[in-house]
Amino acid sequence: MLSLIKLPRVFTINQVPKVFHEDGIISGYRHPRSSATDCILSLFQLTNETLNIWTHFLPTWYFLWKLLTVVLMQAAWQDSFTWPLLVFLLSCCIYPLASSCAHTFSTMSARARHICFFFDYGALSFYSLGSAITYSAYVFPDKWVNSIFHQCYIPIAVLNTAICTALACYSRLGLPFLQYNHDIVKRFPECQSPKFGKALRVVAFAYPYLFDNIPLFYRVFLCVGEGCTDNDTNILHYNHIALAFLTGFLFATHLPERLAPGSFDYIGHSHQLFHVCGILGTHFQMKAIEQDMVTRRHWLLTHSLPISFTNSLGAALLCVVLNLSIIVLFSLPLLLPSVCRETKHGKKGPKTAVAKACACY
Repeated sequence: MLSLIKLPRVFTINQVPKVFHEDGIISGYRHPRSSATDCILSLFQLTNETLNIWTHFLPTWYFLWKLLTVVLMQAAWQDSFTWPLLVFLLSCCIYPLASSCAHTFSTMSARARHICFFFDYGALSFYSLGSAITYSAYVFPDKWVNSIFHQCYIPIAVLNTAICTALACYSRLGLPFLQYNHDIVKRFPECQSPKFGKALRVVAFAYPYLFDNIPLFYRVFLCVGEGCTDNDTNILHYNHIALAFLTGFLFATHLPERLAPGSFDYIGHSHQLFHVCGILGTHFQMKAIEQDMVTRRHWLLTHSLPISFTNSLGAALLCVVLNLSIIVLFSLPLLLPSVCRETKHGKKGPKTAVAKACACY
């Protein structure tokens, strides 16, 4: 059947605008003005994005199955102790789905690319909060339960999600309300300095991860003696931590394609490996959280902060509202009348101005 369908052609790095360029990836790019149909058809041909999409789309269904299992078999709505797990599993469904959609439709235009990845960043920061909510409920070491840090942990995590999303979006576009005061070519940090934009995104996602894992790092690496919660779950936590750091390393270094540009364009480049390690890390994290939840339930119900709507579902809802507000703020300038059309009357003349503007936009 697919042999009867004309699949979209692919391009080299020199044939697409700069905003679509990936370090060390020479070929396999889709058309920068693809239609939605072309984007969907590209799922069934080998491009430099195909495995990026499938390595997150397929795991979405696994996490959705886990979520439905909790909702249908554990009477989740009647047991507030399971609410943090629900938030976490929901975030585990949303972030790979948002990522796969972003990679699928990001070649419809440069505007679409920015907006797609804004939602990807928002989903990742929501996953960060989902992790924090479950850590607060099930993972905190006994010594820190009910401490001042424990009481402030969720509010700070909610604030961190807003900072994470805003900083990641800023790394692509700068400040939206300043955009129309400068020449288009100078507006976007990612066009002017791709490495700076990438570094901002690394910081944006490393910061909330490191904060969220403070109680876990203390529990498995630093705590000694009574109250350290040293149980069989820790081996799962070790696996998750190792994969999380490997994920960050791959994202930041662009290895192996940086060592051999063009050799990993379709299979084996860092973003594919980043996706695989991220999903495996999330799987081990989920298993560890579930095991801590079961083995520590009685003690936590007796000694820990009570789980309420405010510190579980309510915090997640607030995160969604904040993230959507930030995404709208950064997206609105992209949805206004075409900047390329505006620059046709620029001082540099129509052809030069439009070429430079559209190269990044």
